[in-house]
Amino acid sequence: MTLLDAFSLLGGVGLFLYGMTVMSAGLKDAAGDNLQAILEKATSNKITAVFVGMVMTILVQSSSATDIMVIGFVNSGMMTLFQALGVIMGANIGTTVTAQITAFNLAAYAPVIMFLGVVAFLFIKNNTVKYVGEVIMGFGMLFVGITIMKTAIAPLSQSEAFIRVISGLDNPFLAVLFGVAFTALLQSSSSSTVIFQTFAVQGLLSYHTAVYLVIGAAIGSVTPNLIASLTVNRNGKRSAILNLVFNLIRAVVLMILIAIFPQILTAIQSLSPNDIGRQIANTHTMFAIIAVFIELPFMKYLVKIVERLIPVLPEENERMMDRSLQYMINVKKMPTSIALRQTQLEIARMGRIAAKNLRESVECFFDYDTSKAERIRIREDSVDILNDLIDEGMADLRDFAFGSEGLKHMSEFSITITDFERLSDHAVNIVEYAEQMLAKHSLMSPDARDELYMMARDAVEIVELAVDVFESGETIPLQRIEKLENRLDRQEKELVDHHIVRLMGNTCDPLAGVIFTNLVTDLERCGDHAYNVAYALSDINPKEMEMPGVTVVPIEDEAVTE
Repeated sequence: MTLLDAFSLLGGVGLFLYGMTVMSAGLKDAAGDNLQAILEKATSNKITAVFVGMVMTILVQSSSATDIMVIGFVNSGMMTLFQALGVIMGANIGTTVTAQITAFNLAAYAPVIMFLGVVAFLFIKNNTVKYVGEVIMGFGMLFVGITIMKTAIAPLSQSEAFIRVISGLDNPFLAVLFGVAFTALLQSSSSSTVIFQTFAVQGLLSYHTAVYLVIGAAIGSVTPNLIASLTVNRNGKRSAILNLVFNLIRAVVLMILIAIFPQILTAIQSLSPNDIGRQIANTHTMFAIIAVFIELPFMKYLVKIVERLIPVLPEENERMMDRSLQYMINVKKMPTSIALRQTQLEIARMGRIAAKNLRESVECFFDYDTSKAERIRIREDSVDILNDLIDEGMADLRDFAFGSEGLKHMSEFSITITDFERLSDHAVNIVEYAEQMLAKHSLMSPDARDELYMMARDAVEIVELAVDVFESGETIPLQRIEKLENRLDRQEKELVDHHIVRLMGNTCDPLAGVIFTNLVTDLERCGDHAYNVAYALSDINPKEMEMPGVTVVPIEDEAVTE
């Protein structure tokens, strides 16, 4: 094999990989956000999850792309590890389609296919046609790349050195290890399997050697996922390790099956007696299906293995609890009064999460801590997720026969959910203010910090009192809430006036000054949201709503002053 042949081989591999990328990009563009939405929603059971993973991977022609999306969903808490495993299993089946496609001998038509794709992509303005053209162009590149590879590797059949290397792969374990390393290098099991196909078609690999290379390729395919998991949380890392565990077990099971029942390979070969490329493609597909069928009943045990490898920390348990309903479970089957009470308790729980976020964000502002800032952002995501879950749960109550008071109750619930969600948003704003000051080495004057501390303390107190009132219905704290709300309103005006005085006296850092006024506004708005929450249910008649334990005392219109 000459140097020119080696460059041709590399060029063919490069064109093949680029064709895969172009085709995948075109399919994703054509589908828009639909694939991500389907992946997020259609994982209600393990069979559905496997099917969704398979179809999505067939569409995007990349199991890595599907798996990385899965890591993102698990990382954000929108998907459990159990659901993720089903999608991963399906992706392992879907990725075998590439080898099935390339087993067709379309080399003679590849240039025409690629030309048609280029014309559609470059000269047609309609976006849908452009995306389809992109897919066709990538499809043509695949086969042009394969043709270049076949031509380049033909001289290798005469190379004694290469033959010695290939002969060493007769050992199944060495072949599997080579398949792992080669696929990890290419970052694509589809690509490495197609290259193994090409070598086999040229007579450089035997079918039995290619079988073990394909087994190794499945393990090596998890490399992009492991790399992607380096920047995500522990649950995201678990999803990547889950993929690795699945494929390691798959490799062991398949090697044992082949050793005990060698007739399996004979049966696969008999499907395409004179076409080794198709035999390898069929082996790739059938191995993936067999592995899924064998491991599917043991999904929960695979998840447990991964959770042993990366143990669940207390804060992760907290996050899982925060992102799931605790009270609004099967509300459709509850009596009306109980369903309303459970909804109230669920919203109050959301409020406590938001209140905790606000308290910790204030602590983080005055004494910044990176890990605490990260926890606040994670908790904010939890509030958003819980917000959606409660909304969906309240939709299940739409068929209940509410009276006028009940309908008002439900309306107040919806408004209160928004108030709690906004409180958590303000908490994140406060953390960001601290980070901006740190990044610019900006400092506030001691007087400004003291004023903000006093106002922040009042804001946290009014929010926590408001959650108590909303949950219990007690009216005694309302006087204190009135007092705090009036104080926050005065503080907003007074602190801004003090800031202007410092600004005129050139004793105020410009950035710190901007952050000071923004934070004052955020804290005053927290007071407004808390006030809304505290009075949300204050005029509800508990007897009519049949809500035991809720006591409401009418409050005079006059504000309580200091």
